[in-house]
Amino acid sequence: MTKRSTTASHSTNDTITNTNHHHHSPTKKRIKIMAANNGEEEEVVNWGDWMGSYKTGNLIDNESERIDRQKAAFGGETIARLKDLNVLIVGMQGVGVETAKNLILSNVGGVMLYDGGIVCKEEHRGSNFYVTREHVLEEGTTLGAASLTELRTLNPFCRVDLLEGSSSLTEEIGNKDVLGTRRGYAAVVVATFLPKKELFELNELARANGIAFIMAVTNGVTSSIFSDFGPNHEITDATGEPTQTLAISNVEVLDSKPKLLDVAGVKEGEQVVIVTVAQNEHGLEDGDVVVLEDMRQGMEGLNGMSVTVKRVAIASPTAAKVDTRGVAFKTALGLPTESVVSNFERQYDFYKSAFDEEEGNANKKFPVRTITIFNRLAFVLNDDNGKKLLENTSVDAFRQYQSGGLLNQVRPPIFKQYKSLADTLQGTPVPQMLRGEDWELGKGVEVHLSLAAALDFHEKNNHWPRLHNADDASEMVDIARGISDSRKDTEGACWAQSVQYGFPMGEPRDVNEKRIARYSRMFAAELTGFCAFLGGAAAQEVIKASGKFTPIDQWVHHDEEVLAVDECPSNVGPLFGSRYDYQIAIMGKDFQARAANQRIFLVGCGALGCEYLKGLALMGIATGKDGKIVVTDMDRIEVSNLSRQFLFRQPDVGHPKSVRGALVVKKWNPSVNIEALEKKVGDDSEDYFNDKFWESLSVCWNALDNVQARQYTDARCLFYSKPLLESGTLGTKCNHEVVLPFRTSSYNDGKESDDNENQIAMCTLRSFPYLPKHCIEYAKQAYFSDYFEFGPDVYENFRQDPMAFFEQLDTMDSGEQSRALRMIKAFIDLQEEAGGSIDFDACVRIAFNRMMKDFRKSILDLSHSADEMEKSSGKKFWTGTKRRPRPVDWNDPMPLLMEYLYSTANLYASVWRAEVVRDRSEFQAVVDKLKLEQAIWEPSGDKVDLSEGDNEEESGDSGEDDEKLKGELYKVDTSKLQPAQPQEFEKDDDLNFHIDFLTAATNMRSWNYDIKASPRHTVKVTAGRIIPALATTTAMVCGLVDIEFAKLVLGLQSQGSDKFLNSNINLAAGSGNFTTFAPDPPVPITTGLDAPQPVSFTSWDRIDLSYKLNELSVEQLVTYLEKSFSVTVNRIFMYDDKEDRALYNSLDKKKLDWTISFDDEGKVSVSEGVYTHWPQIRMAVQMLGRLPPTSGQRRIFKTQVEKVKVSLEQTKESFMKKFQGNVSEAYLQVYRPSEEGEKQDYFDAVFKGRDYLTLGVDCHTEEKEDITLPCVKYTF
Repeated sequence: MTKRSTTASHSTNDTITNTNHHHHSPTKKRIKIMAANNGEEEEVVNWGDWMGSYKTGNLIDNESERIDRQKAAFGGETIARLKDLNVLIVGMQGVGVETAKNLILSNVGGVMLYDGGIVCKEEHRGSNFYVTREHVLEEGTTLGAASLTELRTLNPFCRVDLLEGSSSLTEEIGNKDVLGTRRGYAAVVVATFLPKKELFELNELARANGIAFIMAVTNGVTSSIFSDFGPNHEITDATGEPTQTLAISNVEVLDSKPKLLDVAGVKEGEQVVIVTVAQNEHGLEDGDVVVLEDMRQGMEGLNGMSVTVKRVAIASPTAAKVDTRGVAFKTALGLPTESVVSNFERQYDFYKSAFDEEEGNANKKFPVRTITIFNRLAFVLNDDNGKKLLENTSVDAFRQYQSGGLLNQVRPPIFKQYKSLADTLQGTPVPQMLRGEDWELGKGVEVHLSLAAALDFHEKNNHWPRLHNADDASEMVDIARGISDSRKDTEGACWAQSVQYGFPMGEPRDVNEKRIARYSRMFAAELTGFCAFLGGAAAQEVIKASGKFTPIDQWVHHDEEVLAVDECPSNVGPLFGSRYDYQIAIMGKDFQARAANQRIFLVGCGALGCEYLKGLALMGIATGKDGKIVVTDMDRIEVSNLSRQFLFRQPDVGHPKSVRGALVVKKWNPSVNIEALEKKVGDDSEDYFNDKFWESLSVCWNALDNVQARQYTDARCLFYSKPLLESGTLGTKCNHEVVLPFRTSSYNDGKESDDNENQIAMCTLRSFPYLPKHCIEYAKQAYFSDYFEFGPDVYENFRQDPMAFFEQLDTMDSGEQSRALRMIKAFIDLQEEAGGSIDFDACVRIAFNRMMKDFRKSILDLSHSADEMEKSSGKKFWTGTKRRPRPVDWNDPMPLLMEYLYSTANLYASVWRAEVVRDRSEFQAVVDKLKLEQAIWEPSGDKVDLSEGDNEEESGDSGEDDEKLKGELYKVDTSKLQPAQPQEFEKDDDLNFHIDFLTAATNMRSWNYDIKASPRHTVKVTAGRIIPALATTTAMVCGLVDIEFAKLVLGLQSQGSDKFLNSNINLAAGSGNFTTFAPDPPVPITTGLDAPQPVSFTSWDRIDLSYKLNELSVEQLVTYLEKSFSVTVNRIFMYDDKEDRALYNSLDKKKLDWTISFDDEGKVSVSEGVYTHWPQIRMAVQMLGRLPPTSGQRRIFKTQVEKVKVSLEQTKESFMKKFQGNVSEAYLQVYRPSEEGEKQDYFDAVFKGRDYLTLGVDCHTEEKEDITLPCVKYTF
């Protein structure tokens, strides 16, 4: 039996036992919960499935909270499978500890570490962040032992242990009870080189036992990852992309397919079943499979059955130029398919007739294009799925379709075969390189040969190639050459042959001795960036053992030879036992000296920021007297952060991210100079992050999660000419970008927005939902917002200052005004009904009334109105996606009603500052005491909106109603009103009832419309706009960015941007989605000027004007710009200001020529331009021209004109004062806030700290053509 060093770390989950099986009663149902700490049972009332806010202490599911973002990426099924994965990690240097960290954070079942007995050395501290100086000084402390304790603290729900160094790996891999789980290993990760025989044997044993085998190694500036999932691996979900759920709006049976209709495999005249879906684009391909659900009205037998679908297209004359994105086309698609075809047939005949009549077309083919109709699909009924379906029904049954039905896309499993390590090490002719250009050039051949040579070298010499050893390097080259020569005659082998565009050509070439020798000399060294990259990629490969996602195929190498920029012996050696020895051995002592004095601004300390802080500390960045890392993040640590923000632990929850992150890395490397801030970075913090701050930086490093902040920091880097490192993740997807001053495009050159959600029509949300997400969105946008956010907010504004509220009301649109007034009136009425003060009993009554109105009365009103419409029109109303709703019934209640009451009443208690009742038994008693009764429903006669449009405007009567409401509110004595507390939506606090309310409200509405209920986590992810996040993806992309940062320190930007690398990688979709590329050049912006003037510029450019001794007037600045660029200046304004303000506006200058004068006879003469600014005097001027001199009325009109004349003169005087005054004074006059307070103080602080202005110029040529000029930096 293999020995283990310590007992495995694990936890006991709460035990839940049902003691009552009555599913339709909201009362007296109880569950017993076994507390984790003392084993005592705690009995609580439970009405339904949503148990969140009543949980406290030991009842909180911390494990579920931790993996919230991960669950959003993987899904619940995969999360459960991960708990069955036990992983053996071989090697505990940089790659091993990174892989272990990521797997533990990913919440796999267990991780067993094996370090081969390697004892901690000082140089290991450059890649293994858990090795300390004490570990190095303690004799015999191995890498695994040094890492074990910290790795365990990463996640108490993952079992972690250490194999003793003398253990047999080949024995251990057959262990069937790993860490006491009664399961064997699902994967083994080899993170270091093993002797050839042992390595190959381990791989074969893994293949024979169905264990995934991953090898991830880094040597110097080269890294390699190998993945082997055995001879028969099942992939249940190849990409992890969400499957489509499509709502059926119509089903038609065409007995004879028309000629113009195109369905693959269906001939003209054959029968075809066409399905129209509610979505504009179904997103499916020919051959995709869907499962039928929610079929009704005699078609229930089809539910759960699979059917293959094909796309539907139609032939259209090319000359018709149909706009498939236009409104007319989309409207036409709302017609039955036969009508759509009929319209296209008429169009076809018209254009065909015209074509035939045209001379010279007799022997020409009529040009036709095929237009895919993306809201229609055809059922395939002649394959296996179709035949099974027809066993349960006939084609004629589809003719009876009226309403309902969903198509759920399913992905059939994929089976793939993988080759062994030995086979692929020889039989991969052109190994994949991460950099696409390197792959096409066949550079992976040398890496592959070097790997094989290293194994043979060890087999011969019983040691690995030594650091900077020339003899070993020479021998490695000879071995690699021999391997290559021996494979020349083997088909499909890897040997030195010419490669073009990634294809082997079979022509022998010389082995690249320089690259192989360098590989040997640096074999023993590793860089933290490569370790992080491999640790993320390898951990993600392990997760694929669950069947989720596509493994890589099978090798990916990455080689960054540009890092070995200076191999001068006195620069890369000798080495004296520094923690940075490996780094020095590769990039040199001068690199380390520069690294020590780097000044880094790290913006964000979340998942990305934690990884970057780790890399900076390991590299020794900012350890010199001039070096500094400034990290800022306004957020506090939450439980859900702990699954990927690995610097934090449970005791850190609630503390500032930046502060706690800085403390951790400071312990790892006490020499690092780091300052932690909790400041926002934006245009409201430029008094702190000022010129001196930005100008002192070496690089700005973004670790942000929103577009707006990224755009701001990018703009700052553009202005101060600083490099920017940018990255982002979304589940398994990630990208990074290197922004180099004057050499690459900037982040702002791209078009990106946070607003990327598909909007759902409000009519669908309000009256005709048909998908679970419609119910979630309505619960969030209408129920939660009205009752707990918007409503209390406007009520409080009114209660605190009625007059200020009515002023604010005038700035709202009519719909929002009505909503605000009704909310306030409702809140006042609630207090009157409660007798003046709202306690918890009143909150329960309010919640009950809300429930009756939203889920009963409104439903009955809607159904009644629809029935009346059916009677009057004779047309069926509930067709297609419109589902006839059903009302809830308190007299025959379901458990969900009590769940709704519980969460809603407690939320109202939070609003009205009453004490919440979290204990469910106590809450049940309150409900029983109140004897709540359901009112008898009668048709109200109120108008119910049955429209299918998206018109949100109020009816014509709303204006009168609003005025009436205003009148009532003016009379209210606000001093007697009870204060209310608006609820700011917070998805990650399970004790605030927010997600509980949304889940209950969502599923109440889903029940109304017979829609599938939504799990609590789904509601949380959707309503909370949760972005899927994974530790694996984060670590991998951060490792790549660390490498790019090293290039910046080396000064490689002076050698060209092609030395750098951007990436766009999806770890879920196989190695074909490992995309990297050189940064794009700056985007040219055309000026509109003619040479020799600049015809274009980039966002890095600006016009520098310095007048520190004698400042320019605005007039002089205008003159300078007009003469310098041969333009006419229209406006000069603060750069990037979106408002209509300006230091100079040519329209104002034109006013100097405007005149108002009276002649001797009293006639007035007015320049035409005056009327554009003072239109009110036109009538006065006309009247003065008509009235006789003796008329007494002339004085009135003359006074009006004279007042405007005074205003005109004042305008001229004001303009001239600004025009002839200094530019800086004009800037102050226009842009300094007029009211005293924080805004004015902030403006003054920023203005005082600068000796320059940034100005934008709007100008044109004599020909009135617009000219674009870069930002003007005006120094004074």
